[in-house]
Amino acid sequence: MLGFIIRPPHQLLSLLSCPGLRIPRFSVLCAPPRLRTMAASSSFSELPLVAVCQVTSTPDKEQNFKTCAELIREAARLGACLAFLPEAFDFIARDPEETRRLSEPLSGNLLEEYTQLARECGLWLSLGGFHERGQDWEQTQKIYNCHVILNNMGSVVATYRKTHLCDVEIPGQGPMRESNSTIPGPSLESPISTPAGKIGLAICYDMRFPELSLALVQAGAEILTYPSAFGSVTGPAHWEVLLRARAIETQCYVVAAAQCGRHHEKRASYGHSMVVDPWGTVVARCSEGPGLCLARIDLNYLQQLRKQLPVFQHRRPDLYGNLGHPLS
Repeated sequence: MLGFIIRPPHQLLSLLSCPGLRIPRFSVLCAPPRLRTMAASSSFSELPLVAVCQVTSTPDKEQNFKTCAELIREAARLGACLAFLPEAFDFIARDPEETRRLSEPLSGNLLEEYTQLARECGLWLSLGGFHERGQDWEQTQKIYNCHVILNNMGSVVATYRKTHLCDVEIPGQGPMRESNSTIPGPSLESPISTPAGKIGLAICYDMRFPELSLALVQAGAEILTYPSAFGSVTGPAHWEVLLRARAIETQCYVVAAAQCGRHHEKRASYGHSMVVDPWGTVVARCSEGPGLCLARIDLNYLQQLRKQLPVFQHRRPDLYGNLGHPLS
């Protein structure tokens, strides 16, 4: 049993036991055990623990930080080594002009607050989609959707700028024109080593492009992360299906922190943050509303699965090309 759910205090029901874990004030639901034909994996309590945070960002940056900081401190208290925040954890604006006005460079005040928070908590942070004023801000007046990884000393160890921008029109969900205020990133980021494993960075709409995930796994990724703000129409139809597909085809853990609820009068998000294991099983998911879920990352299980089902040895690039070229 490698995953469990932490509900916010106002939704507490009762405390159920989970092996090797004591969590007062929270209800814990354990994922059902996977059927395994392989040797027993590492001791549950020895596996790295990750926290996946679910929030409802608004244009109020100060309040958004307070909400995220509370979840990060709770994740640290529960023993997580890494906490994941969703896309647009800093804010969700009402229009492109407000997005530009509220954005900051990576050297700005907001990222400095998260740097101090990572140091205070001794926790690695995945900041899933920061509205970044890049070096070309003065010329373009557009931002990057930037996924930032901080280590437990507060240092920026990786940045990935979203490469696939969400310009879509979904009936019932309203038009989305991310390119009105955002520039697509120029490249992928090599997987970064963390206490939980090697993480491949992506953001939200990127999950619809399997070539990206294939490139990351061939570069060594063990965990793929898709911080997101999925809509209320595409969410029920595609969210879990896509995340499980990415996990199965790459034989990676998939961690997806999500925005939830109504951000303002113009926008709402689906939520349902989750962790999927390399077999495609959802091992942890958030309940409704802001909160967090926790999961253990079992890299021995991942390696055993890849050995028993060696799909990457069976690929036929001579027939269909090398989809998802390995990163140089």
